[in-house]
Amino acid sequence: MQKSTIKKNNLKASIKNISQISSAMELNPEEQKKKSLKYSIIDGSFYSMMVGFGESFLAAFAVFLKATNVQIGVLGSLPITLGSISQALSTRLISIFKSRKKMVLLCSILQALMYIPIALVYFFGTFSVTILIAFVCIYWALGAIAAPAWNSWMGDLVEQKTRGAYFGRRNKFMGFLSFTALLAAGYILQRFSVNPAMEYIGFSVIFMLAMGSRLMSAYFVSRKYEPPYTQIPESEESFIKFMKYGRLTNYGTLIFFLCMTNFGVYISAPFFTPYMLTDLGFSYNFFTIVTATAVFMKFIMMPIWGNFSDIYGTKKVLTVTSFFVPIVPLLWLFSGNIWYLILVQLISGFIWAGFEISAINFIYDTTTPYNRVSCFANYNILNGIAIFLGATLGGYLVRHNQIFWSPYLFVFIVSGIVRAIAFVIYMPKLKEAHLVNEISHRKLLLKAVTTMTTQGLIYAPVVFRKMPKIPKFKMNKLNLKPHFDLIFGKIRHKNIGNNVATKK
Repeated sequence: MQKSTIKKNNLKASIKNISQISSAMELNPEEQKKKSLKYSIIDGSFYSMMVGFGESFLAAFAVFLKATNVQIGVLGSLPITLGSISQALSTRLISIFKSRKKMVLLCSILQALMYIPIALVYFFGTFSVTILIAFVCIYWALGAIAAPAWNSWMGDLVEQKTRGAYFGRRNKFMGFLSFTALLAAGYILQRFSVNPAMEYIGFSVIFMLAMGSRLMSAYFVSRKYEPPYTQIPESEESFIKFMKYGRLTNYGTLIFFLCMTNFGVYISAPFFTPYMLTDLGFSYNFFTIVTATAVFMKFIMMPIWGNFSDIYGTKKVLTVTSFFVPIVPLLWLFSGNIWYLILVQLISGFIWAGFEISAINFIYDTTTPYNRVSCFANYNILNGIAIFLGATLGGYLVRHNQIFWSPYLFVFIVSGIVRAIAFVIYMPKLKEAHLVNEISHRKLLLKAVTTMTTQGLIYAPVVFRKMPKIPKFKMNKLNLKPHFDLIFGKIRHKNIGNNVATKK
């Protein structure tokens, strides 16, 4: 009896020692954040491979299934719209799961598995395109529902002062692997395009590669640390209140600008694929090269624009790049030569890299950790509606105009005009969220071009080598109340000094 008691005491002591050792070995929150940011780069890299192998070829798959222009327009807009509207459920789902991480992980796995039914729509005959649109809607909804939770989670992991540099570096990896996956997928399709049956096998192969990439992405999501998160209902912004008061705030002005810009973008966005594959008669190789060129340039420019947004401000970068956004679709009017279109795509990638990273960082700058989920959800709901209306208008214009030899060219003109109107209306109303170093718009553009040619083209292709650091300067922060004090009353939270009274 006495021996048994001694053994029990020894066992308890051993368990206690093991627990003490393991707790001592546990990383503190700051170290866990650093490790999680590395996992996030790997997660994003596999996610971008999914986009390169799968998402980028959904429109091409629809063309292969003999989709009409209207169906292609619906495929390019309806899934995004329904996915955006579904984000109204995000806040509720977080409260059910009691974890942003669990919610993101589940949606990631289910989204990956959707490539199985997407690949099988080939066997549904006459209804294959309609069923494809339905499955792609579910696919987008799964990704979209998780987006506000993911954005909120990443906002807690990345410090404001290094946000541009971090996302620039992350997007650099993502761009490189998306570019590589695009080229590989285009090569696979070209090799299999002997007859319709073999071509379908080619699509099946790239869709399975997309599924595997997304599952690997989900694995690294599961390795990331989730900082403590508490939902405060009083700090959440409802969609109705946002629509009512948003025009009075810096955040609301930004959202309306991004949504109107995307309305213009999606008047033309769904139709570049059929224009290249049908009207210009490009092979899958040529189509992939033209598409991948923009991805390659974004991969080079993301770290550069990210650093500039940290130093010179997200509004400054957004202004410079937004000025050129309306010009991009107009450049497609002048020639269908592949070398000319490659040049156009290089310009497009240069511009969109700065636009995208400054837009997302601007949203982070004008929101707080406590309202970020609802703010991103509201933006995405409105943005999804704008995208659907844009693509619907584009589909109508394609169907009912005979102005040029290709009906798509008139749509490109209308898209450029709407983008320009958005810039003229909203850009003068936007204000920088923080005190930053002054630089003129012309000098910033010149600096981006010279940095690209002297550093980006040399260092960026070497993915695992860090970009030379651009000198940073200490900046005083604005000590203003957040825009939500103006609308909804005071919100109790920490570190609100960086927010001002009030993407993509």
